[in-house]
Amino acid sequence: MTMTPAQAKEKLDAHVREIVEWHFNPETGAPFWVDAAAGKNPLIKLDFDPRKEVKTFEDLRKFPLFVDDWLRGGPVRRWQPKALWSKPTYVFETGGTTGIPKSRVVVDDFRIDYEQFSETLPEKYFPKGANWLMLGPSGPRRLRLAVEHLCQHRGGICFCVDLDPRWVVKVIKKGWMEHLKAYQEHVIDQVMTILSAGHDIKCSFMTPKLLDALAGRLEKEGKTFEKVGITGIFCGGTEMTSQWIRFAMEEYLGRNVYIAPTYGNTLMGLAASDQPKPAENYKIAYYAPQPRAVVEIVDFDDPNKVMPYGSDGRVKLTTLTKELFVPGFLERDEAVREKPSEKYPWDGCSGVKPWRGVAATTVVGVY
Repeated sequence: MTMTPAQAKEKLDAHVREIVEWHFNPETGAPFWVDAAAGKNPLIKLDFDPRKEVKTFEDLRKFPLFVDDWLRGGPVRRWQPKALWSKPTYVFETGGTTGIPKSRVVVDDFRIDYEQFSETLPEKYFPKGANWLMLGPSGPRRLRLAVEHLCQHRGGICFCVDLDPRWVVKVIKKGWMEHLKAYQEHVIDQVMTILSAGHDIKCSFMTPKLLDALAGRLEKEGKTFEKVGITGIFCGGTEMTSQWIRFAMEEYLGRNVYIAPTYGNTLMGLAASDQPKPAENYKIAYYAPQPRAVVEIVDFDDPNKVMPYGSDGRVKLTTLTKELFVPGFLERDEAVREKPSEKYPWDGCSGVKPWRGVAATTVVGVY
């Protein structure tokens, strides 16, 4: 722990003041927020001056909850601070696989997020200079570019296998399970081809469902992750339970392959976790990249009430970067509030799963 929780809180409050000044200053700020403060934004009008009245993280509760539909449609430039308009800009989709997508404009945030995440990876299993395999969607999502940058930042070359989660959702909703299985096999075929081509791949990104599928194919061919050269797997997805990760570590990976669980999205960045331990019943405790993003576990009925440690509640995200300011975004996830750890001097969360209010109608883990 490089800071105490009190020092981390001081750093967070100072960061909040800097980000609010940046986003609400007419010279530098994002049109959405500058107009909101001036009473010119039809979606939200503020009855206070954020530049004068927001001094701490708790002061962000003066804002109404963020409405995720504000991110659907354009113009997307309204979210980008004026000071960054001259920079080359990406637009990434976030969340959901149907309807008008939610969009986020990005300059460097995805690089910064993954460079910070890089510092959490153990060198023994994710060696610098190693080549990577990225197994996930590209297209409008940031995941491919982000994992590729992570690999390059660590000195390696990234090999990519693409997939289309929107098509997977359509197949599931139509009940075309044979098509779903065929598509999954098509993806795993490509992975096996790359792994057999002598590219010296040691690290990989994949989701639990794809790890299951790849492990099954490797077993069928008399191989293991270790035998094909993989020593470190960066894995993400809300369906990654303690029960699943225990099974994966015991049955798929063995002692010489490390799995780094993550929880995140295009708005949050990456909440990191160390490899779960048997002594802790394989609990996966995630810690957001504070102060750039803060995760709170709040009461299901009162989003301004933070739950006690060890209690479950809804995940509330606040994004605080020079590129994006999002106060009070209620994620479609719930989790248990965890105490600060030796490594991360701020709150974490565990037991992440779809929020009970949408769990029955949400298709998760499509890839």
